[in-house]
Amino acid sequence: MTDLDFGREAYPIPGPPNSSLADILERVLDKGIVIAGDIKIDLLDIELLTIRLRLFVASVDTAKKAGIDWWETDPALSSRAAQNSLRDENRALRERLDALEAKTEETEETKETSDHT
Repeated sequence: MTDLDFGREAYPIPGPPNSSLADILERVLDKGIVIAGDIKIDLLDIELLTIRLRLFVASVDTAKKAGIDWWETDPALSSRAAQNSLRDENRALRERLDALEAKTEETEETKETSDHT
């Protein structure tokens, strides 16, 4: 004869699944979460201050999938962006220097031509 256990231990207890903080954090970072809110300060129906807050919490990969990657182009946060910024600034300065030197040469040639005539 087979003994069947119909006691309480045989069935799972209904309710939310047990999740650790790490599981919840992993789920939030994987999916991302947006927190939005506005703070408005009015005095006698006159708007004095409005602060709009938008917070997106996600992992780097999830943020990149959402098209958010400002930290890669901000020179204050990325050494690569800082190097690119310096490279762009150097290129712009060299172009300005070349243009100024060309203009100076033209001016000197014009001055020499007018002196000879």
